[in-house]
Amino acid sequence: MADGYDPDFLTVQVPLPASAPDARELTYPHFSVLLDAERRLAAVTAVNIDGALLRDLPRSGDWQLDPRVPESAQTGPEVYARNDLDRGHLVRRRDPGWGENAADAMEATFFYSNAAPQAAGFNQSKELWLGLEDHVLGYAETTDQRISVFTAPVLGDDDPPYRGIRIPLRFWKIAAWFGPSGLASAGFVLDQRELVDTRDGLLAAPPLGAFRTFQVPVADIAAMTGIDLGILSDADVLSAPAARDEGWRMLQTPADVVLSRSV
Repeated sequence: MADGYDPDFLTVQVPLPASAPDARELTYPHFSVLLDAERRLAAVTAVNIDGALLRDLPRSGDWQLDPRVPESAQTGPEVYARNDLDRGHLVRRRDPGWGENAADAMEATFFYSNAAPQAAGFNQSKELWLGLEDHVLGYAETTDQRISVFTAPVLGDDDPPYRGIRIPLRFWKIAAWFGPSGLASAGFVLDQRELVDTRDGLLAAPPLGAFRTFQVPVADIAAMTGIDLGILSDADVLSAPAARDEGWRMLQTPADVVLSRSV
């Protein structure tokens, strides 16, 4: 369908993370999705963002199944109907929207392969999660304004069943950029377990429940997902000696995010 994620987008090569061997790679303008057919959700998404070329275009696009994949391998509209689940964009609509094919790239984010069920309640913590790419991009402005972002649900064994799928309780995100000291990365986790209750085959999501957002070691994301994150683990800003013992950092505002190895 399109060019997909470019591992040479940053100054050093950052390969697409490797997930399950049977995952299907789907390419779109400026991003790729590794689709786990068994879970019917993305195991990895990867997008290149060129901040200098981002375009502010009107929202357009309708959710649709990707015709390259059997419907049985995708989480489609029936999962999101008549409940409090959002079709959560994994690659955000605006992130691949740069360059000459910006409009096509934005519309491509509306394929169901790029969605995962998220509780509909919105609060400050979820707003922080949605804005992490912007925060990292702002930090990267001192270099070439380019970042690569990797996002997906944690496909856990304890995810609760609902309408033929299992709803992820956590999501992970890693941002990577090339800064003054070389490649750097930062890992994050969003926890929605307090918002999802599928007992009796129903879905209950308190509208003002607590999303929790953490900055975490990239190595912890690799361990919890089983995904080979390679060079991203080595470049983690939390691997600096001063930050190594902090573990998971609960985030309240963007000011809580660590983006430098100097801390």
